[in-house]
Amino acid sequence: MAAYNPLLTLLLKRRGYHPLSRLTDVGLLVIYCLKDVTLLTGSHGFPELIGVAVVTGLHLWKRNMLLSIAAGTIVYMLLVQFIF
Repeated sequence: MAAYNPLLTLLLKRRGYHPLSRLTDVGLLVIYCLKDVTLLTGSHGFPELIGVAVVTGLHLWKRNMLLSIAAGTIVYMLLVQFIF
């Protein structure tokens, strides 16, 4: 893992870009979406895990945020309504 470089962070902040800003936003969104998942009851979080996998895989493949979120939501809803 690369060492933390405060000078580089300061230079990037001055230009309006912080390297952890996108990661932090996505991380908070994932945590918010998965905060109520109970692994010990019900479907054990499988629909949520499959939905997150679909969003991640489709986004890495197509690089289209709207498409990946819409497809992940549709897959999750279909799993919850018809399978789990």
